Amino acid sequence: MPRVAKFAYAMVPCPVPRAPCPALLTLSMRTLILCAGEASGDALGASLIAALLARDPALRFAGIGGPAMRAAGMEIWFDSQQLAVMGLVEVLKHLPRLLRLRREFVARVRAARPVAYIGIDAPDFNLPIERRLRSAGLRTLHYVSPSIWAWRQARAKSIGECAAKVLCLFPFEPALYARYGVAATFVGHPFADEMPINPDRAAARARLSIRDGVPVLAVLPGSRRGEVARLAKDFFAAAEATNTQVLIPAANAEVRTIIEHALADRPALAARARVLDGQMRDALYACDQAIVASGTAALEAFLAKRPMVVGYRIAPLTFWIVKIFGLLKAPYFSLPNKLAEQPIVAEISQYALTPDALINELRAWDASRLARFERLALDIHLLLRRGAAERAADEVLATL
Repeated sequence: MPRVAKFAYAMVPCPVPRAPCPALLTLSMRTLILCAGEASGDALGASLIAALLARDPALRFAGIGGPAMRAAGMEIWFDSQQLAVMGLVEVLKHLPRLLRLRREFVARVRAARPVAYIGIDAPDFNLPIERRLRSAGLRTLHYVSPSIWAWRQARAKSIGECAAKVLCLFPFEPALYARYGVAATFVGHPFADEMPINPDRAAARARLSIRDGVPVLAVLPGSRRGEVARLAKDFFAAAEATNTQVLIPAANAEVRTIIEHALADRPALAARARVLDGQMRDALYACDQAIVASGTAALEAFLAKRPMVVGYRIAPLTFWIVKIFGLLKAPYFSLPNKLAEQPIVAEISQYALTPDALINELRAWDASRLARFERLALDIHLLLRRGAAERAADEVLATL
């Protein structure tokens, strides 16, 4: 089940920066402010920065990002992990900190007087800022459409009031914006550009020192601490019941600590499990099957052409709010199923998510189902492979 689309802090008024003085604007015509949330946004931001610098090496970048954006040349004001909070109830606990961060960030944007602001994902943090900046005369773009296909499509109109253009990763999204007169462009997905059409399993196993013929299960419980804490117990119980080598990529040091604490309660699993520092794609290329948290990890498993079961769980109160108000509109919550517009992978959420349910779905894969899945994954991989970073960079410069 997708994250709740509108967090509490998105409703709190955001300070409106004064319009920049024209004489001062010329001093920062080469500065772009970017804001990315969590690891996936950091990767997208880094590839966008590289593509923009290839077109104009004089550009400068600053804002909120992670290690990938820093390595790409951006000045990091705040780390993107500070925005990695999901769900309505969860955000309320972090609301004072998030509001304080937003005030400080907007103040720095005002002082920088950039030529444009690019919000990368993190819609509940970015869109209110984009709205205020745009009303003050600053160019704004939003890279990665919120999941309006799942959560109230009418939100497209309000997103258009925040961003002059939306850069979409999926081909079905621009048409949703067009209904409301909002400029949106499908640029493709960077993951499809980066990941090989035919992954080399042998090479990945060699990099991970796994012998040929050893059955491997990849377990991906997510990249956010709350998400990992909610999924690890059931994911690991299912993995323990399999007779496989288990690979568990950790998105960052904090997530690794949570994973190691969960494994400490399962010594039998810990004895044949390896916790990796990142290396998620190597784990997916090397594995035979995967248990994956819904989100970008499920898309990467799909592009790796690996059979999987997708699990998701949010805080109980958030779940009941979603259920009572009927907020989830889409028939599927995982990206593989949405892209294929059919249930090609099993989705298990909330109270139905149990170790037995996960194990049963892993065992349900047979040769004919796998062959059909791989054909669909290949077709969609080619559809998404469009040179996303380069196309996004061209859209940014055209807007400027």
